[in-house]
Amino acid sequence: MTVDAPGGLGIADALVRLSHVVQRVFADVSREHEVTPQQLQLVCVLLEGPLGMTGLSRLMNLERSTMTGLVDRVAKRGLVARTADPADRRAYLVALTPEGSDLAGRAHGDVVARLDAMTARLARDDRDRLSAVVTLLLADQGFVRPAAAG
Repeated sequence: MTVDAPGGLGIADALVRLSHVVQRVFADVSREHEVTPQQLQLVCVLLEGPLGMTGLSRLMNLERSTMTGLVDRVAKRGLVARTADPADRRAYLVALTPEGSDLAGRAHGDVVARLDAMTARLARDDRDRLSAVVTLLLADQGFVRPAAAG
């Protein structure tokens, strides 16, 4: 089903309100898994593999000092660990522990299921188009993790 919204919200208002809905879903899921929304965001970002602090700070839009405190708190809970960075012996990577990977997988699945249900009434073509446009916007702002070299 294609949804026309004549007289609907402008793009900026629509994006802001949509971000609030997504944040609410993330907050609900994080509460159910007994972590904060930022802690959940961190472990979900790491599902794709370890990252250094600079990359994490950029993807999560946090200052490096704030990122360090967040990683410290999540490491204390046993969900992430710091590992040596083979490309830079002065740096380290943040990686999920087995417990963190389990939590991230379950919570990410919960978020995806709720957002999929929210968009279920959209036609497949509309969902695909929305995904492509949002991905492009995120990439333009540096919020899409670069593909692994291979």
